[in-house]
Amino acid sequence: MSFNNNSRPERMPGIINGNPANGLCERVALQVTKVFDAGIAQQHMDNVAVTVGNVVPDTPPTEPLTFLSARSLSSTGVVTDLDVTPLPEGMARVKCNIVIPIEVLFSDSTTTTFSGTGTVTVPQDVVMRVPGESLIPYEVMASVNLVSSEGSWTADDLFSVSCCVTTILKVAMDVEMLLPTYGYAFIPPAQNYKEEVCDGVFDMPLYPVNNCRR
Repeated sequence: MSFNNNSRPERMPGIINGNPANGLCERVALQVTKVFDAGIAQQHMDNVAVTVGNVVPDTPPTEPLTFLSARSLSSTGVVTDLDVTPLPEGMARVKCNIVIPIEVLFSDSTTTTFSGTGTVTVPQDVVMRVPGESLIPYEVMASVNLVSSEGSWTADDLFSVSCCVTTILKVAMDVEMLLPTYGYAFIPPAQNYKEEVCDGVFDMPLYPVNNCRR
């Protein structure tokens, strides 16, 4: 069983049917990350220089090298060089660099495949809404995705790549939020997966179908 097939729909996350106030029983303080503003940017970047380190396997590759692919190692980017300039009406100019950790796959002249790590830096200069002054500061965070199937080896451990980059910049803060609830969720027993190898055999007819007509 799971949330998706249990017999207690009133204690199951999902779409509310009927009056949403029916069953509300308490106010609960939850520690959550509140997102005050967010924006997405998607771009194609050409001729990005990537220095590759931590190469696996650690045997030196035989030059020349051939670029195979690259992709982000994590969905979280590192925000650096942050500069927030207040603007009217609670807005601000948010300027920063987002550093994306990536994995690069390449092969050498013996067709041995290697992998290494590097980074791609994406500059951002956007307008976002920021909260007012408080004891707990807000944080500028970044979610990222990078994919590359085009690139070339330049020299030594340097590659030049073309990549498709998605960045989501968020202004967020950890807060205690007061929310109405329906009480605790009902957690049903987990249902183990079992492959019944005999089902298909036992479902077969004892004898072939008789095509004789009367």
